[in-house]
Amino acid sequence: QVQMVESGGGLVQPGGSLQLSCTASGRTPSAYNIGWFRQAPGKEREFVTAISWSSDSTVYADSVKGRFTISRDNARSTVYLQMNSLKPEDTAVYYCAAERVPYGPIDSGPTVYSYWGQGTQVTVSE
Repeated sequence: QVQMVESGGGLVQPGGSLQLSCTASGRTPSAYNIGWFRQAPGKEREFVTAISWSSDSTVYADSVKGRFTISRDNARSTVYLQMNSLKPEDTAVYYCAAERVPYGPIDSGPTVYSYWGQGTQVTVSE
């Protein structure tokens, strides 16, 4: 079992920046690929970005490419999501999740993620 806790959400103006953190605990958090997903009101949860357990591979949704950066510090069991040039359409609850299988290939599909955090709200507005 891996437990995930997100933090760092808040209200930011368009064009601003925000950094989210996801701290993992439990069974060898450093062995799992970690993804970020988001869900806006009335919409389905969507993939944002993911990073491999070794940090040698990342993948981004087209909508955030060039604006968001994912990184991880396995010594701190923490994954970061740096969000720059934020837009109102980035408003959502952001979730981090760990894949079901350790040391596996990185994946953007939500069904391979078994361990989810409770989410943190990000609001981009004037």
